[in-house]
Amino acid sequence: MPKRFLPTALLLFCLGAHAATGPSVTLHGKRFSTEFAVDDASRERGLMARTALAADHSMLFIFPDDQPRTFWMKNTLIPLDILYFDKDRKLVSMQLNAQPCKADPCALYPSDGSARYVLELAAGTAGRLGLQVGESLTVEGEPAGVR
Repeated sequence: MPKRFLPTALLLFCLGAHAATGPSVTLHGKRFSTEFAVDDASRERGLMARTALAADHSMLFIFPDDQPRTFWMKNTLIPLDILYFDKDRKLVSMQLNAQPCKADPCALYPSDGSARYVLELAAGTAGRLGLQVGESLTVEGEPAGVR
């Protein structure tokens, strides 16, 4: 490789390495890059107003306690699979193909048990992976102090 291309190649390598180590979750052997929603404002905003969600992307909502959770799709423009996990990151319930809602009243999507983590994926992902209650979620790059 000519020397003049070395700085560019090095920069691209570093950027690629950084992208590979960004926040992610792994579920049923599939890795998804993720965004964390860890405070009230980010949990309330969620994936609202997004027009697309890549097949390999997710949003992980992290709560400070375990309790039954209920999500809705107000101002969410894309259908989602909503997966609820307990404090041990075991899947406790799923709401699949939750549909967008632009006006009240919006459908509610409750968990079947207490949850601390809620993962949103593009609709149809859970079915394609064959997910079942009891699956484990692995989280990489979790913000400090939220577990």
